[in-house]
Amino acid sequence: MSFGLAFSEDKGQQQPDGNGNGNIVIGPDYKIDPELTDKGNPKGKSFEFSMRLADSKVFHGDDSTLDSKKPVRTERKIFVYVPAAYKDGTKAPLLVTMDGPSNLNLVRNALDNLTVSTNPKRKLPPLVVIAVENGGNDGKGSERGLEYDTMSDRFARFINDEVLPAVLNNQAIKTAYPNFKFTNDPSGKGAMGCSSGGAAALTMGWFRPDLFRRLITYSGTFVDQQDDDAPEEGAYPLGAWEYHSSKKLIENSAKKPLRIFTHVSENDNRANDPEETYHNWVMANERTAAALKAKGYDYRYVFSRATRHCDGKVFEQTLADTLVWMWSDYEAK
Repeated sequence: MSFGLAFSEDKGQQQPDGNGNGNIVIGPDYKIDPELTDKGNPKGKSFEFSMRLADSKVFHGDDSTLDSKKPVRTERKIFVYVPAAYKDGTKAPLLVTMDGPSNLNLVRNALDNLTVSTNPKRKLPPLVVIAVENGGNDGKGSERGLEYDTMSDRFARFINDEVLPAVLNNQAIKTAYPNFKFTNDPSGKGAMGCSSGGAAALTMGWFRPDLFRRLITYSGTFVDQQDDDAPEEGAYPLGAWEYHSSKKLIENSAKKPLRIFTHVSENDNRANDPEETYHNWVMANERTAAALKAKGYDYRYVFSRATRHCDGKVFEQTLADTLVWMWSDYEAK
């Protein structure tokens, strides 16, 4: 497998072009980026609350496609981090992360360090991070699978219509920030996830680019994990596989105003799945990246050697760079 890219000496990866777009190979050696460690910079404020699934109008825990053998949570936890650089009353850009609080510690450190950076090329805006717990279990027939692997705007609507208002109306947050607010600019709103959470991030922007436009996927599940009896099967019978194969959604659709990061590990999902599925997983991400490139998207694709599914070493080395690249063209409105 050849990507035709060299490694930089300091981080083991190369900025492929002047905009940071393109394919990157990293590994087999890894180290944590110092910007993802605690460097003693001022800390923001952390909040946690829960949302009952039964109260949701979008994902209420009793969908007809669910497998009764796969448990559903009665409530999901929401974790919120407001960086010290955020000024109350300003319209905050935001990043929604899946499977909360997965990798939240790394994101917090990145914000603590990079929102105060004096290097304009190595700086983040004061993003508010909202880590959303999934509804439970995994794969076809699960609540998590319903939320993350379904090819529709349901999850984007759930985040926009239910989670974001819940954050804004949380009493602890309102006490700490009486004039707390989010930007209405979709270019100020991002999503990040791994595995099916990565597929969810892409799907949020794909179906609702009017809401979310900065998308980060690690070990993305761009294979068919959509419920076989989901209504969306009629339009997208192969689930997220349709992004790059069969319907070729990316290739055959008008270009959307999205900025997209994708990643796959050399041994992605190999530990649990048959060899054929392993090849499909890597193939799916390669073809997704190729389709993004051919369509002229702002995209970055990382292939990590000697790593597995959602490998922590990959996050520790790349996440700061990924966030900086993802927000490098952002201008607050």
